[in-house]
Formats: sequence, C-alpha cells, structure tokens
Amino acid sequence: MHLNHDAAAPAADPITFDEFLRVDIRIGTIVKAEPFPEARYALEDLPGRQVAAVVNFPPRQIGKFMSEVLTLGFADAAGEVIFFAPDRAVPNGSRLF
Repeated sequence: MHLNHDAAAPAADPITFDEFLRVDIRIGTIVKAEPFPEARYALEDLPGRQVAAVVNFPPRQIGKFMSEVLTLGFADAAGEVIFFAPDRAVPNGSRLF
C-alpha cells in the first residue's frame, strides 16, 4: 500500500473524548495473508505479526474482499505504509485506551 500524503498535513478538527472512546481499537495477530494486488507487503512477512485495528466499523468492500476491520498504519518517508503495532507483545484483543 502506498499513500501520497503529506506528513505535515494539518490536524483534523477536534472531537470530544467521548467520541474518541467510541472508536474501538484492538490488537490482533495476523494468522493468514492472501494475495491482494493493491497491497505492497510480502505475504510471508505478515502471519504472526501483531497489528492495531479499528474493530467497530461496519464491514466494507475493499477490492474483491470484504474488510471487517481497519488496520492502522502510518506512512514512512517514502510513503509506504508501516503497520501500527505495540513494541512488545500484548494479549490479542487488548483495547487501546
């Protein structure tokens, strides 16, 4: 995945803390990866990795796949997406707070 996004873009409009708490962000471990032409990740590098994802969005069609979570990431200096993950292993299902 490649983003054409300016890292210095202005911050989004303010939200309330209660609005933030409604976003359910959890940790999970990738157990299986399937080919997805638009993705730019090596499939063999994905299984076993922990990632953070929003789990309370409704399912959404992404290409040929139905996505049930929004995996979070940040663009590096080259615009490549780096998955957001804890720096130490945590139990799957742990919620961001």
